[in-house]
Amino acid sequence: MVSASGARRPGRLGVGIIGAGKVGAVLGAALRAADHAVIGVSAVSEASRERAEMLLPGVPVLEIPDIIERSELVLIAVPDDALSELVDGLAKLGSWQPGQLIAHTSGRFGISVLEPARQMGAIPLALHPAMTFTGMSLDLARLPDCSFGITAPSAVLPVAQALVVEMGAEPVVIDESQRPLYHAALAHASNHLVTITAQSTQLLTDIGVEQPHRMLGPLMRASLENALSAGEGALTGPVARGDTGTVEAHIEALNSQSSEDISAAYRGLAIATAQRAVDRGLLSRAQGAAITRALTIDEADPS
Repeated sequence: MVSASGARRPGRLGVGIIGAGKVGAVLGAALRAADHAVIGVSAVSEASRERAEMLLPGVPVLEIPDIIERSELVLIAVPDDALSELVDGLAKLGSWQPGQLIAHTSGRFGISVLEPARQMGAIPLALHPAMTFTGMSLDLARLPDCSFGITAPSAVLPVAQALVVEMGAEPVVIDESQRPLYHAALAHASNHLVTITAQSTQLLTDIGVEQPHRMLGPLMRASLENALSAGEGALTGPVARGDTGTVEAHIEALNSQSSEDISAAYRGLAIATAQRAVDRGLLSRAQGAAITRALTIDEADPS
């Protein structure tokens, strides 16, 4: 932030955003709210330009080399598969600067993907928000409840932590070697929840329920809250009760009425649920084995 005297407030950075997608534009706005100066953003598509205009009004849309040249902190918010090529390509162009902070928002990668920039003297940071984004201003209100998985060299770890705190979120340190497993855990929890919701909505719609979200909403919200507070002790339903007959009825109905992906997902998750229930003493081994047989008995012989 620049004061009336023309001096920027101590500790504030000139930030450049590469990628005005749902994540980049929101985090840029959060850093701007913390008095950092967003000096430029890259936005290729019409949607990203509109998002930049909405969340970062007055910030110029610039070419990537210009953003890097003008920034003390470069925030890269691009798809995982594009990150390595982008960083390496810019290194070959000689774009990265000594002492410049380079942060990416990928969950999958730590700081090794930024090695080409580090070799040129840049300081690598990995700042991944454990949140699903809409790309709208309401995401800013969600940040205070959000954690970031951060990875950074030990000497600059406090810098990464401070940036996250300034955005209103909580930093959680993730070891470089554990980033893929960390990201798998988040994807499993978030993405597959969306899939399960869509599949359950389809089943209810198929049987004539006109507003399935009203039926599923209270159930799923309560289940999530109970699971977060009580873990697997919150399990209810036929698998947790060892009710093999009901499970068999579910499979028969799903096989005859639903898409193949729904039946496969139900089976896989129910088998995993039964195994975890046995491991934690919620079901006896005999009950768990009976449930598993009911879920797998006709897989080898679909007829």
